[in-house]
Amino acid sequence: MDKYTPTIGLEVHVELKTRTKMFCSCLNDPKETRPNKNVCPVCLAHPGTLPVINVEAVKKTVKVGLAMNGKIAKKSFFDRKNYFYPDLPKGYQISQYQHPLVLGGQLVILNEAGKEKKIQITRIHLEEDTGKLSHQDKSSLVDYNRAGVPLMELVTEPVIHSGFEARRFAEELRLLLRYLDVSDADMESGQMRIEPNISISKTGKLGIKVEVKNLNSFRSVEDSINFEIQRQTEVLESGGKIHQHNRGWNQEKSETFEQRSKEEAHDYRYFPEPDLPPLVADAPAENGEILINTKEIEKQLPELPWQKRERLAKLYGLEKDQVELLVQDMDFCDFFEKTVSEMKMFDQDHKSEPEAGEALIVFNVLASDVRGTMKAVAAQMFPTELIDFSNPRITPVNLAHLIEFFHQKKISSRVLKDVLLEMFETGKDPEEIISSKNLLQMTDDSMIEALVLKVIKDNPAPSADFRSGKEQALQFLVGKIMAQTKGRANPQTIQELIRKNI
Repeated sequence: MDKYTPTIGLEVHVELKTRTKMFCSCLNDPKETRPNKNVCPVCLAHPGTLPVINVEAVKKTVKVGLAMNGKIAKKSFFDRKNYFYPDLPKGYQISQYQHPLVLGGQLVILNEAGKEKKIQITRIHLEEDTGKLSHQDKSSLVDYNRAGVPLMELVTEPVIHSGFEARRFAEELRLLLRYLDVSDADMESGQMRIEPNISISKTGKLGIKVEVKNLNSFRSVEDSINFEIQRQTEVLESGGKIHQHNRGWNQEKSETFEQRSKEEAHDYRYFPEPDLPPLVADAPAENGEILINTKEIEKQLPELPWQKRERLAKLYGLEKDQVELLVQDMDFCDFFEKTVSEMKMFDQDHKSEPEAGEALIVFNVLASDVRGTMKAVAAQMFPTELIDFSNPRITPVNLAHLIEFFHQKKISSRVLKDVLLEMFETGKDPEEIISSKNLLQMTDDSMIEALVLKVIKDNPAPSADFRSGKEQALQFLVGKIMAQTKGRANPQTIQELIRKNI
């Protein structure tokens, strides 16, 4: 097993988020459920119709290339990729072959050892998607709503050596696509599809590759590659040979299965698309050529995931896993940063930068209390409404105000949770809730001690258990006092007074 080295390259197809299709004015609507609703003579390839380039799709592809430090072609062209299949209305696909939009680039991932690894990109090009086939008994039906949707294809160099690395690349790529807002990259609906090419060799040279088609989950990417490495190893170990072909993935059986022999590129009979002009980057456009201003596109690049990781760690002093949770959820991160910023309003020292402790408190409240309350609120009070950080029902300024009450030890953690729930229900400011219900933390230790003495007297068994060394009995007694004070007593003070009086 160890003498074979696996080599993997990935082909990733991404449906771009544009208003219309790639070469016509039909809507690009992935949520459309009615078959053949978004079609027209152009995307159905009626005689005499001509395609027109969707410039927005071109710009989105260039944006991805720039984010990955790829080289944008000075001039690129569309080609006709000829093959016959029922879901391809024209009998060919408008794609790019010899002159793609983007060459080169890279994406950095963390491998199994937690070390950075650069995955080089071969090319990124633009094409149109095919329709969808559905099979019923002996018949097949075709839905052309997806036919003509802008489809970006990204091809990596064969520098990936495990299913884990392939999965990490796919996850980081999807995150980048969402940051750039070029695609929702929803794998379940087919907006991002991955096809790994896998070979193994013990000579240091590339072996015969096998391609696994149309994977639509990160798990299937990793599992299919691991299975294929094992399968090819067993074939070679038994004296057999690997032949180049396509395979599918059976998720239920967790195994690949043979589909058909792999067509070589020349079998597609590429030739230049005669009805579409060239795309020209940052140069005078002539004879109908379409100008792409890469400098303007570059200005539109947002903060990228790896840039955000570095900034969050440096600015807030959070742990690596905490930073990653923020990076993976842009709405969560945005709410977190706005809340930390708003806390300065209630900070008597008026610091220009947040303290690490304050940022950590905000993170913990959001990650545990707010998320937990969101789930409870959504299930109990707003069952038809999606409650998350994109629709939080509370504001960062109100949450910051609540956290400041807790941070200054004016309310307990129990009161924080109760007030937070009412904020979700009513939208009220936390100070209004705390004041109207008299929820400020008790500061008179003598009053608390009187309650402690009464609880000890009224609960002789737990008190005896605590005297004998059973620490869990302490929490029972604390809970009794917290209930009587409606969460207004400081739990730490309660514990100290119980230990003092038992």
